Amino acid sequence: MLFNAVKVFCATTASDREELGERVARWLRAHPDAEVLDRVVTQSSDDAFHCVTITLFVREPVERPSTS
Repeated sequence: MLFNAVKVFCATTASDREELGERVARWLRAHPDAEVLDRVVTQSSDDAFHCVTITLFVREPVERPSTS
């Protein structure tokens, strides 16, 4: 598995956490050539905040230099 890009989505407030899935979906729709090879979902908390992070490991097309 060779990835050439990482995209991180993070949310700490309740409203941002509710919207997080849609943010990921919008990014995927905007980058149809990006192939998601793996993902990691992380949750961390302290007394005041709950943070959810979605990390995508993707392979994006690489433009090759013109040989003309």
